[in-house]
Amino acid sequence: MCLIVMHELQSVGGHCIDVSVNCHCARNCSGSNHYGIAGWYAMQASSQGLIGLSFTNTSPLQVPTRGRECVLGTNPIALAAPGKNGDSFVLDMATSTAALGKVEVCQRKGQQIPDGWGVSSNGQQTNDPARVVPDGGLLPLGGIEVSGGYKGYGLAMMVEVFCGVLSGSHFGTGIRKWSGQHDIAANLGQCFIAVDPSCFAPGFEERLQTLMDYLRNMPTADGEDSVLVAGDPERQHLKQVEENGGVSYHDNLITAMAQLASELGVTPIRTKQ
Repeated sequence: MCLIVMHELQSVGGHCIDVSVNCHCARNCSGSNHYGIAGWYAMQASSQGLIGLSFTNTSPLQVPTRGRECVLGTNPIALAAPGKNGDSFVLDMATSTAALGKVEVCQRKGQQIPDGWGVSSNGQQTNDPARVVPDGGLLPLGGIEVSGGYKGYGLAMMVEVFCGVLSGSHFGTGIRKWSGQHDIAANLGQCFIAVDPSCFAPGFEERLQTLMDYLRNMPTADGEDSVLVAGDPERQHLKQVEENGGVSYHDNLITAMAQLASELGVTPIRTKQ
């Protein structure tokens, strides 16, 4: 496997994963911007029989364990691997417990956030989304230290090593803030890896399918109807969206989007009851 580094490109994700797939290599880029859905890039590799990985650093939104300042981003990790007959394992997760957007949605709905999602400006856990945005920050995956948040913090650092430090892009607090600094180049770093499983033990797809089938069909905990594999919830949601003929949004979010459309002078999103 080789490592290819690209610099000073603002929209390179699709090109980088294509090169990684063709070369069965790791590709690292700097000078980039928000690249959308991490899992999309990994799935480009898995659709061709490869194992795809995709990481990116982001604007600092996450407070390290024992800290009170946002230093790391949500720094997502994605891995997609092919099973049999179009099935696949697709992991796409932030290294924070929750995405900032989920906190903002709770704020718009007037709801409290669960334990482990965020902290206020003093670094203490809070259930009030208004204390997380804009003065507090997100907690690492796992929440506070006693519940394993230091592991999520470590994973966020791992992504920062691959995407920020290794690529030569900005990292940590050197990355512009999520809002209010759009005149500054983001200069994010991203890493794309494509692995050919045929170079390892034979029967990868069959072996992965065996494991996924076992998990999906295992006895469930009391009150649960099924055990899911990464990618299953998204497939279920996609089916529901297709059946409903669109995506369902909370009324408060529709109102907020309509207000934003009016401020920007653009056509508001079309809705139906």
